Amino acid sequence: MSVALSVQCPECAGAVPVSDELMVAEIVICQHCSSELEVVATGPVVLALAPEVEEDWGE
Repeated sequence: MSVALSVQCPECAGAVPVSDELMVAEIVICQHCSSELEVVATGPVVLALAPEVEEDWGE
């Protein structure tokens, strides 16, 4: 059974609703600023801005 939690967005400080069943490296979206946030810890839940995906151009 999941429990709804609220975690502060590191970008806009808005409340981001999350489940207590999140796993590290999952991506959630802030409903206030549309930032992609990565779960970096789960006890307690800590969010950080998700890294940008970069092209490697075959290198």
